[in-house]
Amino acid sequence: MRYALLMHYGEPAPGELDQETVAEAMRAFDAYAKALREAGVLLSADVLQPTDMTTTVTLREGSPRVQDGPFAATKEALAGIFLIDTPDLDDALGWARKCPGAQWGVIEVRPVSTAFVGGAWTR
Repeated sequence: MRYALLMHYGEPAPGELDQETVAEAMRAFDAYAKALREAGVLLSADVLQPTDMTTTVTLREGSPRVQDGPFAATKEALAGIFLIDTPDLDDALGWARKCPGAQWGVIEVRPVSTAFVGGAWTR
């Protein structure tokens, strides 16, 4: 079963985190991603740029609207995604508990409904 581990947490202001804190977080995420890979469950992992780099596209009344920034103003932002393939929800929750991002915010564990794999949609 495929699960998306969606990391949501507040974005630090520029300069709010010192370089050692950033380096420590990078080491923790590197170890976490390698553990997922070694367990054979990692499909992909992406860390997202800050929300001020976001562009939102909507289609209303037949016309696209492009705007800077996220669609909704929220306290926490989507910061990254780990896509994993595990036997069941309990295993996915176990990996979510180990995610370094859980110490800064929320890890949303969401089952994937369908995926485009090998040129076709799965069921």
